[in-house]
Amino acid sequence: MSLSSALTISNQHVQRLRRLVGRRSSRHDEGVYVVDGPTLVAEAVSAGLEVECQFVSPGSDPVPGAGIVHHVADGVLEKVADTESPRGVMAIVRRPVVDVDVLTRASFVVVAHGLSDPGNLGTLMRSAEAAGADAIAITPGSVDATSPKVVRSSAGAVFHLPVVEIESLEDLRHAGLTVIGTSSHHGVEFARLDLTKRIAITIGHEAHGLPEDASVDQWTTIPHAGRAESLNAAMAGTILCFEVARQRRGDSGTVIVGHAH
Repeated sequence: MSLSSALTISNQHVQRLRRLVGRRSSRHDEGVYVVDGPTLVAEAVSAGLEVECQFVSPGSDPVPGAGIVHHVADGVLEKVADTESPRGVMAIVRRPVVDVDVLTRASFVVVAHGLSDPGNLGTLMRSAEAAGADAIAITPGSVDATSPKVVRSSAGAVFHLPVVEIESLEDLRHAGLTVIGTSSHHGVEFARLDLTKRIAITIGHEAHGLPEDASVDQWTTIPHAGRAESLNAAMAGTILCFEVARQRRGDSGTVIVGHAH
């Protein structure tokens, strides 16, 4: 490829990519994710998602099977990406269509209720998918699940886990799920709950948690002995996800949280 044929920042395809990175409304209107980095783009291909196209910086190689290849001029992705150091390949990926009955059929759902940090939502998705959740539900006021930062933080879990936008926690109850709310200071200790039934584990805002009047069926808490008032939201969600997995395997004993690889 000659340098003269590389796309510049003014190219219409690059401008579309820039718009999708920056605007939630554009991503939702077009039904797409923007995926940064060859590893995540390859994961999207492996997951069977439709990759429309990829944008490749000088010195980087296209990802096999990831749609139309657009070679871009040096420095273009740095102007487009939401990070200072994009990973050489960015792609536009179609979001999978989620079955409207997914909540009705689900046995284990994780709910982000007002989470504001994209890193926390992405990590929660990663833990939910690893623990065998059937879906993740997002309430209004939460960070956008299509954000490139969420996609990166999920380490590709967002490609495998159905993401359902709901109006309220009542939608979960109408689907027949028992809604379990998490609290830093009250509720049944998490390990004493029966988490083998159809449940929706609900994680609230990082600073404020779930409202006291939240429409939940039962409250749970994670006891801790340190000085901190509460755990990080994603960490609390991770502990609960793997307790659900432990109970459903029929294991006995204490949950052991190891190092991620």
